[in-house]
Amino acid sequence: MLFDWLVVGQVLAVNPAAAVRGPKYVVRTGKTPVLAATEARQLLDSIDISTVVGLRDRALIGLLVFTFARIGAALGMTVADVYWQHRRLWVRLHEKGGKEHAMPCHHHLETYLQDYIEAAKIADDRGGALFRTTVRRTGVLTERAMTQSDAWRMLQRRARAAGIPTAVCNHTFRATGITAYLDNGGSLENAQAMAAHESPRTTKLYDRTDDQITLDEVEKIGI
Repeated sequence: MLFDWLVVGQVLAVNPAAAVRGPKYVVRTGKTPVLAATEARQLLDSIDISTVVGLRDRALIGLLVFTFARIGAALGMTVADVYWQHRRLWVRLHEKGGKEHAMPCHHHLETYLQDYIEAAKIADDRGGALFRTTVRRTGVLTERAMTQSDAWRMLQRRARAAGIPTAVCNHTFRATGITAYLDNGGSLENAQAMAAHESPRTTKLYDRTDDQITLDEVEKIGI
């Protein structure tokens, strides 16, 4: 109930309702487009890996999917950030605030990175950028790191060529990897650690496992 501001002919100095807080609006689902696991595999398999550019693009997309990396962290990697440890290939991601986050590679990603680095002949350039631009359309790699705009254009081109109708963006593959992980029984706690999120609420924004449940229910409408 609202109080009148006029009490016994006088104006109150303080609004008695000022301390009342309305319901907090919480975003429970992110807006990032997410691919189904089959679509992600379709995209990766569609890339022509007979060229170094194809190998680069497959390695970058694979990195985003299998490590849940931010696009900025992926593009900020040097060749030295791909290294062997305990007989397994690892990657070092440079996260926000100067933090470093290390992840072991999925066996697919291990192959993608090794094939790309070998074809690009950059293994000895440890301080050089890992994902590099090309000289126009020659397919010759430069020493300059790809930008987020470069990555966005590449992803659009690769998705169209693969016949993927979803409007992908730079964060699509991070969300796709998290969703696939959780859908296969992975825990939210581990997904949070793998994605280097400060809060599980942030990780949950990338989780679209409920989308499939909703679709299954909608298909029960037998009209």
